Amino acid sequence: MDENLGFWAILKREKMKASHIAVCAILVLLLAETQVSMAVTCTPTELNPCRSAITSSSPPTKLCCSKLKEQQPCLCQYLKNPNLKKYIDPAKARKVAAACGVPVPKC
Repeated sequence: MDENLGFWAILKREKMKASHIAVCAILVLLLAETQVSMAVTCTPTELNPCRSAITSSSPPTKLCCSKLKEQQPCLCQYLKNPNLKKYIDPAKARKVAAACGVPVPKC
């Protein structure tokens, strides 16, 4: 009977190990997927749909807001780029960001 108890204890311990491994594997997959989806290619031309809203007083389009949200991690990089600064009116850019619900970055 003691041998039977040992067998069940070992079986239970092995099942717990397997479940811990499965949980860890799922977490790794979820984190990897999050990292891939968070990777953004910083390409200023992606903000072309916002050009008229930033250079004039026209409201931003849905596409503009979508691209602005997508490129949000890149905004400081764009604002610091001397080649792009001459095309950006800071007041209008803030207005477009506010209209799209994108916080203005503090760079």
